[in-house]
Amino acid sequence: MTTAQRLHVVPSQFTVEHLPNATFPEDDEWIALVRAPEGLTVVRDASPFAETERWVGFYGDASHGLDTPGMLAAVVGPLAAAGISVFVASTYHADLVLVPEHRLKDATTALSDAGHRVETQARG
Repeated sequence: MTTAQRLHVVPSQFTVEHLPNATFPEDDEWIALVRAPEGLTVVRDASPFAETERWVGFYGDASHGLDTPGMLAAVVGPLAAAGISVFVASTYHADLVLVPEHRLKDATTALSDAGHRVETQARG
């Protein structure tokens, strides 16, 4: 079984926030929420005025299901080897792997070199 994937760069930019005393965000403008003992982590579409670090995402084009081992490791492994930080939000069908926006080119190269097919779109 191969873990090489066809990935595309999500056209949005994201922010990742930590809300230490929240159990739910005050608005509904979020993409993903993770509640943990130390607080809430919120992934949002980045506002054009956001002054926090922006992240860009890679998402698999084909559903792999929950019982396919190694799919996430095949993506984050090459990124770790290239010294690129990640934040992952998993869905039922695939994983949204976020990398800092300024590392997009390096991440694309690392993933392509690892055998993944990465499709990028022009960003407006």
